[in-house]
Amino acid sequence: MCKDFGADGVEWIAPSPDADADVNADLINADGSHAEISGNGTRCVAAHWHALHGGELVRVRTGAGVRQCKLRARDGNDFEFETNLGQPELEGVMEMFLPVGKLKGMKLSMGNPQFVVFVESFDFDWKKRGAEIQAKKVFAKGVNVSFVQVLRSSEIEARFFERGVGATQSSGTGSCAAAVAAIAADLVVSPVRVRSEGGLQIVTWEQEDVILRGPASIEESGEFAA
Repeated sequence: MCKDFGADGVEWIAPSPDADADVNADLINADGSHAEISGNGTRCVAAHWHALHGGELVRVRTGAGVRQCKLRARDGNDFEFETNLGQPELEGVMEMFLPVGKLKGMKLSMGNPQFVVFVESFDFDWKKRGAEIQAKKVFAKGVNVSFVQVLRSSEIEARFFERGVGATQSSGTGSCAAAVAAIAADLVVSPVRVRSEGGLQIVTWEQEDVILRGPASIEESGEFAA
């Protein structure tokens, strides 16, 4: 019997043969394409690994390198981790022309390509706008788009339109990109509370590594034979 859970992607995992990681994770998007890393997905891998093997620190090898997930809380199948996502690569402000006119945003990388656009509200077709941005040839490897509204000095709200997925309720690397861009633009200060349709995450960045704190829950588990 097979049950359709619904997901933005699948993390294929295996024990790491190398001493610098506990588990290897290969991320496949909903459309079948590969992705370098998922912030939320990496945390889910850590929750699964911890449930089986224990340990306060889970080292996950992703397509963007090894990421360390530190367990902060657990209540049954509900977990909270802090994940070190490394140093962001800020490429600067970019302007482009869309059917609605000129648009400006910040291009950066969180181990995967990101583009952050600041908005006054979400009272527009942000999904259509995200697809238009993704179609730009300047993004040779595609791009994850975040639309960000600044709420207060350490709080933002975001909407995400990702490669291989489309609109998604939450994004770990997108939350980090949104917070980093807002900090770099002097719009907020770290740590930043990032709200989205999928809930709250906390991003800390003080000019070094980005730390993402958020939940993970094990809903069901099982096995299948290839």
